[in-house]
Amino acid sequence: MNDDRPLMLGYVRVSTEEQTDSRLGLQAQEAALVAEADRRGWALTILRDEGLSGSQVNPGLRDALEQLAAGLADGLVVTKLDRMSRSLLHAVEIMERARRQQWSLVMLDIQVDTTTASGEAMANMLATFAQFERRLIGERTKAALAAKKAQGVALGRPRQMPTAVARRIVAMRTTGQTYGAIARTLTDEQVLSPAGRPIWHESTVRRFCKSVELAKADA
Repeated sequence: MNDDRPLMLGYVRVSTEEQTDSRLGLQAQEAALVAEADRRGWALTILRDEGLSGSQVNPGLRDALEQLAAGLADGLVVTKLDRMSRSLLHAVEIMERARRQQWSLVMLDIQVDTTTASGEAMANMLATFAQFERRLIGERTKAALAAKKAQGVALGRPRQMPTAVARRIVAMRTTGQTYGAIARTLTDEQVLSPAGRPIWHESTVRRFCKSVELAKADA
């Protein structure tokens, strides 16, 4: 018999420190997700990451995102934002992916639910706060770099990018592709960025290409 219910992927995670706390445990999270699925009439498949932090895309979450990108499920549901991500900026990146790929995202604790008007409004509000945070970080970074430069400190950091990915970006840029087009291609193909996330920003590609151009000029 066909099951016409929406298929949601439930994601649960605990870090090593949290495993002994029943309130944060996998079973408690799973019970909350099952209850919500029963209430909403969803079919539910649960994916787990145990003993891992939320500072990066862990294997269970990566699996969920890959299934969603492939159209194998209708949405992602978590009990709390910090189960999915420790960073608001990272969470908003996943929200943007959900919007672009047209799947639903539900976070029970903060009433984000892109299947409803009010839940989508909450998601948009979080995105606004994340953009504000990005700008604040950018302003602080610029001020700190300017101060270091004034003190004669050499700026820059080692490139954190696999050689194969770096060469591919250079090759795509050589063929005339824009920074934005390169970022979209890498994101669509789930290539990890230097930050370890499967989301690439145009600014990341631009900075890398500029650093390559500067290196060539200094050679």
